[in-house]
Amino acid sequence: MFENLTSRLTTVFDKLRGRGALSEADVTESLREIRIALLEADVALPAVKHFIEDVRKVAIGQDILKSITPGQMIVKIVYDHLITLLGADIVPLNISAVPPIAYLMVGLQGSGKTTSSAKLARFIKDKLNKKPLLVSLDVYRPAAQKQLAILGEQLDITSLPIVEGESPLAITKRAFDMAKKQGIDVILLDTAGRLHIDDELMEEIQGIQAYAKPLETLLVADAMTGQDAVVMAEAFNKAVPITGVILTRLDGDARGGAALSIRHITGQPIKFMGVGEKLEQLEVFDPSRIADRILDRGDIVALVEKAASAMDEGEAAKMAEKMQKGIFTLNDLSKQLGQMLKMGGMGGLMNLMPGMGKLKDKINEAGVDDKAVKRQIAIISSMTKKERRDPKLLNGSRKKRIAKGSGVEVSEVNRLLKQFEQMADMMKKLKKMGGGKTMMRGGLKGLFGG
Repeated sequence: MFENLTSRLTTVFDKLRGRGALSEADVTESLREIRIALLEADVALPAVKHFIEDVRKVAIGQDILKSITPGQMIVKIVYDHLITLLGADIVPLNISAVPPIAYLMVGLQGSGKTTSSAKLARFIKDKLNKKPLLVSLDVYRPAAQKQLAILGEQLDITSLPIVEGESPLAITKRAFDMAKKQGIDVILLDTAGRLHIDDELMEEIQGIQAYAKPLETLLVADAMTGQDAVVMAEAFNKAVPITGVILTRLDGDARGGAALSIRHITGQPIKFMGVGEKLEQLEVFDPSRIADRILDRGDIVALVEKAASAMDEGEAAKMAEKMQKGIFTLNDLSKQLGQMLKMGGMGGLMNLMPGMGKLKDKINEAGVDDKAVKRQIAIISSMTKKERRDPKLLNGSRKKRIAKGSGVEVSEVNRLLKQFEQMADMMKKLKKMGGGKTMMRGGLKGLFGG
């Protein structure tokens, strides 16, 4: 996410850092480039004007320009104001009321509202230890109610039984009756969407809102629609005052305009972001961590969280023990590659690692992507158990058999084996030297093919 904006801002900041002293003209020129970068990222013009003016007031202060590292100081100012633009603080879900409480999910058709409702129900169950009820009020879109029920089954979360012919308001009333009887904490009301905002849609949502008195009215908006998402958010907020936003498909948004505009335009916080199709791929929106990603400072917290969710504790302990002994096999390499894919793949991990934005083009040129990782796993899977334990057995005929079995050229098998040898040598050196830094340098070299 934010690749285009990150690239442009990195170029601007590299110029600033490269200068020993800065004049007011230098700052003005840099702010002009930052302004263009934000506009090209589809950030709303009012938000851009406000941001640039706020940064300018602080950046042209004499204390900044006369400091030892003025370039770094300005980067820090931009970082701080990015956080402010994004919302400053994490705004948690409001759960402070006597259950059952209701959350009203609103948005246009195709924004990911139904999937987001299921993702949020999972979050409420797993993170907040509350009992959610999924309720579809979409009586218009074919199979919409069934879709939510299926998602509920996948997550082992209760959904309101479907009764054909009921109106959205009647469904809402039945949901509250069921919730009181079954000890439900949170009712998630997934409203119908339209392809555009109209009076009929708003009247229906207003009627449901008046009855349910939701503690949260959450707008689900597709980040990839950029300015359209911001315009839609403003319209919804005027008709049915929202309390927060869930931005979907943020992982596919290279610009970032919606994320950087919605809070400023609506005054309402982004509470969650969808970062993939899977039901666990919903993250709490943290302005400081998003600002880190935009400025290519990485997101180490998210990286650790992904690693923790992808790794089995027992397997991790075994791997650590092997590393201490300097042992590293092709089976170990295959497991590590599999864990990388679980953690979001090459692109997902690179977005979370500090300073990796500058290397993306080089890594793409080298052909290192998720497809390459999957091919490497396929190559190892095409080997026998003996071959995986002892790669020295791999002569020319065996390599041809493995290449054919995994659908690759023999050269790709050789390249994998060379990378494996580099990583195995690094593990042996690690045993002798006991250096974590050595492991990190060698591990990344081996991973990216030297």
